[in-house]
Amino acid sequence: MNLNQVIHMAMRMAGNRLLNWGIRRMNAPKPGERQTPQQRSREKAAREAVKRARQAARITRRMR
Repeated sequence: MNLNQVIHMAMRMAGNRLLNWGIRRMNAPKPGERQTPQQRSREKAAREAVKRARQAARITRRMR
């Protein structure tokens, strides 16, 4: 691995983290703001999807 590849990898990782941070911050609820029922159901569905993804990851790790 040469220096150019190391720099490229580090920049890509930093860029991805900044992009994810910005997306999370943009979608975060504002302080003191009430949630609508649609937002609540969307967040619940997202939590369930994360739960299923973690479960699938655990199962696939066991299969190795």
